[in-house]
Amino acid sequence: MGILSYGQTDIGMKRATNQDSIALYPKKNAFLLADGMGGHNGGDIASGMCKDLFKSLVDKFELSSEKPTMEALICELNSAIYRHAQENPELKGMGTTITSVMIKENELNISNVGDSRAYLFKNEKIYQLTKDHSLVQEKLNIGLYTRIQANEDPQKNVLVRTVGFEPKVKVDNYKYTINKKDLFLLCSDGLHGKVSDEDISFIINSNFNGEIKQDILEKTAQQLIKQANDNGGSDNISVILIYCQ
Repeated sequence: MGILSYGQTDIGMKRATNQDSIALYPKKNAFLLADGMGGHNGGDIASGMCKDLFKSLVDKFELSSEKPTMEALICELNSAIYRHAQENPELKGMGTTITSVMIKENELNISNVGDSRAYLFKNEKIYQLTKDHSLVQEKLNIGLYTRIQANEDPQKNVLVRTVGFEPKVKVDNYKYTINKKDLFLLCSDGLHGKVSDEDISFIINSNFNGEIKQDILEKTAQQLIKQANDNGGSDNISVILIYCQ
């Protein structure tokens, strides 16, 4: 099964710096999206470390049988970011979200920490594959309010789990058996926090109605980012699209 992929990150309309980072390793069908946080440019550094170390860590852990490759990779990144922050007091408290995937044969392995998301688009429908590690999601889990009400919560950007903030991190892992014409979207909250699932789905479905080539992925990613900016662009916006031919 052939895989097409494309990624793009954008500073948005309100931020002075872009603390998002993306890494694509098509040779190994491995992809990562990170949304950094922390003062004094800590977010830039945390997510940037993920991007810089990604390919070498994929190669390192690819043959590991102890745990899923992406989980091992995220744990290694967590240690590296935490250690760097301890060695540089001005960076203490920095961290990053991570959503990463690797495709092996017909199986998609997803690992995530934070509120960057992975979605599946199949038969013109959208499915969220990951669960946010946020205060709002915790409230949803115990039934305090509905998902629609959650969108209005002023604490919706407060995370309860990130990579690099503590010496160890718990990573959520998911597996999905892929089929031809499946499309996967990785995105930071700069997209899903400003563009509804319904509007994301509409943009994708409007482009995926014929033969899918590389330029279609690029056009779709650019339209998603434009829509987030048109809706205010209050955060950095990152998108990775992965299409199974």
